[in-house]
Amino acid sequence: MSRVLVAEKISSAGLDLLRAAGHEVVDLAGASREELLAALQDADALLVRSATRVDAALLAASPKLTVVGRAGVGVDNVDVPAASARGVLVLNSPTGNVVSAVEHTFALLFALLRRVPEAAASMAAGRWEKAKFVGSELAGKTVGIVGLGQVGSRVAARARAFEAKLVAHDPFLPAEKAQEMGVPLLPLEALLEQSDVVTLHSTATGQKALLGAAELARMKPGAVLVNVARGSLVDRSALLDALREKRIAGAALDVFDPEPPDPNDPLFKLPNVVATPHLGASTVEAQERVSTQTVEALLQALAGAPYVPAVNLPFRGPKDAGGASGWMRLAERTAHFLSALVSGHLSRLTVETWGLPEDLLRPVTVAAVKGALEKHTPETVNYVNAMFVAQDRGLSVSETRHEEPGVYARSLRLTLSGGTTGRADATLFTGQDARVVEVDGLPLEFRPEGTVVYLRNRDVPGVVGSVGTILGEAGVNIADFSLARGDGSRAAAVIAVDTAPPPAVLERLVSRRGRSVARWIRAGTR
Repeated sequence: MSRVLVAEKISSAGLDLLRAAGHEVVDLAGASREELLAALQDADALLVRSATRVDAALLAASPKLTVVGRAGVGVDNVDVPAASARGVLVLNSPTGNVVSAVEHTFALLFALLRRVPEAAASMAAGRWEKAKFVGSELAGKTVGIVGLGQVGSRVAARARAFEAKLVAHDPFLPAEKAQEMGVPLLPLEALLEQSDVVTLHSTATGQKALLGAAELARMKPGAVLVNVARGSLVDRSALLDALREKRIAGAALDVFDPEPPDPNDPLFKLPNVVATPHLGASTVEAQERVSTQTVEALLQALAGAPYVPAVNLPFRGPKDAGGASGWMRLAERTAHFLSALVSGHLSRLTVETWGLPEDLLRPVTVAAVKGALEKHTPETVNYVNAMFVAQDRGLSVSETRHEEPGVYARSLRLTLSGGTTGRADATLFTGQDARVVEVDGLPLEFRPEGTVVYLRNRDVPGVVGSVGTILGEAGVNIADFSLARGDGSRAAAVIAVDTAPPPAVLERLVSRRGRSVARWIRAGTR
């Protein structure tokens, strides 16, 4: 059971999943930062939304923390580099509130174009001013979408249904992907000059606002701006000036910097501004989705899943996440096995793959680094911080992908060097059956799981019998026995056993004629 702190109000749909899985849920929604820091001393996981600052100080005050779940799309309030350095997974819900944000974009846009708030206020005051509130149609207008990600791409699809013309700016989107969407990509300056509606759906990228005075001046007279993404994308002072001077016709805003904004901000008093208090994700359906999606990923992480789609993994998510898990587990266990055989300070790890997709090379490498280091360093090593730890400990890592198959259709080879060097080839057979198939050039096949004894010996008679006798006398039951013979007198064996043999038994194994190495290794869970 893990202790999960909930720092903000999160839908009970996700919290119920945590409790059903047997985890302790500590609800601290509304608590002060001091109370939160005190409670984090013995917390395994933290759930937040957008208000809690998960910064370096908070992470330093959380010695047991392994995962942070941000119930929402972005992670702007989480210091991801600091979390990565500490090996803390950062999860979010990249699609949970997408539909809600898309719909709110159009709610704000139409409220602005059709002057709904002003007309509603007039009606509430008992007036009938039909001629006063003449609006504008969206049909035929050019909508410029800044950011064609999860939200922006769906805004494009719905704007097309309203018969709008589309252009977009997204420096990170491949041109062929935009072409598939049927949305021309433009430089930001050209988009601003051509668009009747500019709608923002990108993340904040730095200290400088994306739209400052110069950019707002490029917008068409009569154009409107919609922002349901990040308040820091727009220079508030420059926007206020542009609206007052009627250089643009209006703005629809759901996000601000900071939040909450000053209630006396003159921006909110302008008749050509429609503003809402960050409601983009505020639907019943979205809150349930972000809660359950974030918690489902959190549960996988707490259960030790080999691959969880975290924000701060040092590789992009492979297309076949399920298939990646098997190869990552194989690489990790094979490297762990080798690390028990190599003496001295680990200095170099080489990872080679044959026949594996390109997007699996980095995940397999990271997993191998984790397996190699976890018994050679006192700090926790996981997929998030493995490359950091390798750099700190002077472990050089190289990776090579061979397009063509090797001896097997798909396989990997790990070479680990320190005071000595060890090499192992491994593959997955049908049904994710993980096997090491070669060790130091010897055709030695075994499953890298459970507890195994590794022997290196000269190829002389009587080895199998004496090994069985010694282990039997010590009450160590043999589950499997793999032998390999090489050129000359080289030989080796891997013996799967039910319990770890005591040191005295290993000494007896080595003392027998022809045997030079005897190690027991906990290779993984059966």
